[in-house]
Amino acid sequence: MSRENTTRSLDSIDLAALRDPAGIFELVEVVGNGTYGQVYKGRHVKTGQLAAIKVMEVTEEEEEEIKLEINMLKSYSHHRNIATYYGAFIKKSPAGQDHQLWLVMEYCGAGSVTDLVKKTKGNCLKEDWIAYICREVLRGLSHLHSHHVIHRDIKGQNVLLTENAEVKLVDFGVSAQLDKTIGRRNTFIGTPYWMAPEVIACDENPDAAYDYRSDLWSLGITALEMAEGAPPLCDMHPMRALFLIPRNPPPKLKSKKWSKRFLSFTDSCLVKNHLHRPNTDTLLRHAFIRDLANERQVRIMLKDHLDRTRKKKEKEGPEYEYSGSDEDDEEVTEEEGEPSSIVNVPGEWTLRREFLRLQTEDRDGGREGGQGGGGGQRQQALQQHRQQLAEQERYKQQLLADRQKRIQQQHEQRQKLEDQQRRQLADCAFQWAELQEVLLGEESDLQDNRILLEERNRRSDRRQEQADRQRSADVSVRPLDSTAEQILRNLGVLKAAEHTIFIYNLKQFL
Repeated sequence: MSRENTTRSLDSIDLAALRDPAGIFELVEVVGNGTYGQVYKGRHVKTGQLAAIKVMEVTEEEEEEIKLEINMLKSYSHHRNIATYYGAFIKKSPAGQDHQLWLVMEYCGAGSVTDLVKKTKGNCLKEDWIAYICREVLRGLSHLHSHHVIHRDIKGQNVLLTENAEVKLVDFGVSAQLDKTIGRRNTFIGTPYWMAPEVIACDENPDAAYDYRSDLWSLGITALEMAEGAPPLCDMHPMRALFLIPRNPPPKLKSKKWSKRFLSFTDSCLVKNHLHRPNTDTLLRHAFIRDLANERQVRIMLKDHLDRTRKKKEKEGPEYEYSGSDEDDEEVTEEEGEPSSIVNVPGEWTLRREFLRLQTEDRDGGREGGQGGGGGQRQQALQQHRQQLAEQERYKQQLLADRQKRIQQQHEQRQKLEDQQRRQLADCAFQWAELQEVLLGEESDLQDNRILLEERNRRSDRRQEQADRQRSADVSVRPLDSTAEQILRNLGVLKAAEHTIFIYNLKQFL
């Protein structure tokens, strides 16, 4: 589609001619914010089937942007990896107030990738899960890029999962149609932490430009988000991050547990010079994406994880978020409009077929009413319409009351928890002071005992030395006395013997 054709298609969109959603859809609860409006979980009144409904205020300043988003959805959402667009309705407001546009899209009940990461142990996904999600995102981007469309806001919150673990891209509020002959944009749009350096450069240099490869940088940051729980620089102020992204080296995976293929894939996505960055089809052939083993098993494991997460989820928690905020429902009015711009695409599911059937019946009923008068039937239909509106209003008020009650309960629980934490901190401080005092006393006693023990050991050593010296003196004296006595005794015996021999010899001589 060229720029001229895009302009013509925008001119052909008449917002005022769209049908009023009253009696067709009802809003169940707020689940988040899109780029230009709140996103609700909605229900088709007759079938009960769920849909995601983006509600936007139609102002003169934003009318062209809203028409552009409708055109993008109508033209490019018919792909397995993009949330399907079903139709648009207009909720007219009293004079002086802006009308509300309702965009009805496919509902992805398992939430966003960001929600999945936050609810997974360790705040990181398995590597084969990341490969599967990246591959599906690349397939959706390949579809958009082949039609010269840049998404411009790829991030975990804009990648949704169905309950069957299908991956869908959402939020085309900032998507851009590229001119086929130029293939570049120079507008500064996106979410700071996921924004490519060349997109940031457009704010600093009006002559700078970028192309669809800026989506691939954002995909690389989203891969880091799935692996590490958050995008790089997320702890900084967004303006600080915008300053650092073009100046810092490309971010890398911090942990050493990831495979070389995953490291290579993120490095390929996060090439700072977008002219050297691989395109979408090249990344689809990357080994990390191409060699995904046993895709069926990966989807089964991911679906089981989603089911377990859903069962543990609090009943009053949001279904999923487009940008993380949660605000009150807007008031709606009761005026009717013309048929909605439902897109007729073969093979779509029951909800779209029901929309088409509803439009056909309404048109046929309008013709019959015009031909036959039908004043009574019109009054009866008007009465039923009013009853439906009153019932919806009661239901809405009940939802608001329940929400306020939950907020109050959460506030009370938070207050109790803070009080308990303060008491625990005070108790810990008191116990620590007592423990320090006990430890100081025990240390003093230990020092005294050590001094007494050393003194006792010294006295014992002195006594032992004295005993040893006394024992040595005794041993040296006793052997000397005994020897002298023995010598004297021997001398006496010797002399006696000599005397005896002398007498014997004398007798012999005589």
